[in-house]
Amino acid sequence: MTEKDLSRTIKQCLDNQRSAQKKLYDFLAPQMLSVCLRYTGERMTAEDVLQDGFVTLFTKLDSYKGDGSFEGWARKIFVNTSLMHLRKKDALKMSDDIKEAETLKATTVSQTQNLAYKELMQLITSLPDGFRTVFNLYVIEGYSHKEIGEMLGISETTSRTQLSRARSCLQKRMTEYDHGKKRN
Repeated sequence: MTEKDLSRTIKQCLDNQRSAQKKLYDFLAPQMLSVCLRYTGERMTAEDVLQDGFVTLFTKLDSYKGDGSFEGWARKIFVNTSLMHLRKKDALKMSDDIKEAETLKATTVSQTQNLAYKELMQLITSLPDGFRTVFNLYVIEGYSHKEIGEMLGISETTSRTQLSRARSCLQKRMTEYDHGKKRN
């Protein structure tokens, strides 16, 4: 969709034209479903969160003023909707259950090179909710630890600790995946 088409579609959505809402949904849904999936870890849940995100997007569409990328503006809505879902189910309680993660060495470049994007996303999705959330916010979305702390109601130190543990857990899973792949 070109910028001109997107602007026209947004205007039509603001005029409550259902066909334009469907067009915008079709345009954004694949990208935003992957965002929701990275946070929720389950496809059915991600689809529910996606629907909630679109309700919010269409409700707040008049607040988009054209500053910056529309996709970036929309992504924030879906990230926040995902975080609200995780808060509701109390999934953001930070866990200390993965003790072995603290003793792992750094991942070698070859491990990450051996993983396809889809496989890496599956490993990220399999992280515990709290680890996955901080990892996504910091590594993929680019938020600072201070911003993450404010968003999740945790300290910067807790955010850093959860990121470290998420990386360690991910490194372990990458190693296990790599070893399993070599056996096959």
